[in-house]
Amino acid sequence: MLSEDLSKIIRSASFDIEQSGTLPEDLLQVAYEEKLFKLFLPEELGGRALTLPEAALVFEDTSREDGSFGWLTTIGSGGNLFLENMTASQAQELYSPVNSVIAGSGYATGEAHVEQDGYRVSGKWRYCSGAPYASMVTANTIVWRDGRETDEMRACIFMPDQVEVIKDWNAFGLKATGSHTIVVNDAFVPMDKTFSVVKKQNSLGLAVHSFPFVQFSQVSFTAVCLGLGSRFLEEAHKLAEQSKPHWEAERIAMTMRLLDERQHRFNEAAQLFHAAVERRWEMHLRDALNDQELDQLSAVCMETVDIATDCAVQLFRRLGMQAVLETSPVNRVFRDLWTAGQHGFLTRP
Repeated sequence: MLSEDLSKIIRSASFDIEQSGTLPEDLLQVAYEEKLFKLFLPEELGGRALTLPEAALVFEDTSREDGSFGWLTTIGSGGNLFLENMTASQAQELYSPVNSVIAGSGYATGEAHVEQDGYRVSGKWRYCSGAPYASMVTANTIVWRDGRETDEMRACIFMPDQVEVIKDWNAFGLKATGSHTIVVNDAFVPMDKTFSVVKKQNSLGLAVHSFPFVQFSQVSFTAVCLGLGSRFLEEAHKLAEQSKPHWEAERIAMTMRLLDERQHRFNEAAQLFHAAVERRWEMHLRDALNDQELDQLSAVCMETVDIATDCAVQLFRRLGMQAVLETSPVNRVFRDLWTAGQHGFLTRP
């Protein structure tokens, strides 16, 4: 759980975050101080060494206070998953600073041409959340040798001065996540600043680093949607109460009944989600997690997001003109929820 003071700090900055389209510097410093981008790093690297169930609660809580802040907390900590893929020396150097945070992309849309002791890299990658303040950027590339494309994929670690950020994130929600396109032109990347996403190179990792990546991501993003869904219901209740003097009795009764029904359905889904995550985490620790259990966890995640977004849609139509104003809290959280829920890991085939 977030402290009451931290919750107030995040929520009080929420309007400015939306209007400016970025995290204010003072809030970014709070994130560093609270180690919110280091949830999955060991203490020796300045991390909080959380389990996946524990971190899911942090993602949910931060997203409840502000969608963009919660998303960036989730993405920033997700970058910790590359810890074991790097060489030990690079991992210690890059993750140890207080302001260490990764932005990047899993799409292999770059080219890495083999040179002596490294690669000459160019490429363009979309949706790199946190790019404006990242201390490093990771992105996948296809390796080229002797002028020919190979079937080998290599992740490269770029320093900020090697990266151009194209500010093209214009989604209708999560406006302050800085999920921009990054471009790298003819940058030299030493061999020890590249890695394979499937090869382990050190023993610095925690139990979370061996949890299957797809389900790790689904759990993380579902937690964001739960936080946003919870905030939407909170704001919907507030708006309905404020509107009672202006609504007919029948409308008040129908709206409040629907609010209660959707709140109950949402609470059930949240409980089932967290129970499912706890179960798979315990199985993971016992080395008993199988494909069937993972598939079921994926299904729970997608069902949970469906319920959260469906609750918002059903209620939004009942909330009147105030809900359509972009400055309204219920409007913003509605947009953030739907944007988060569109992530490829959460959409059904």
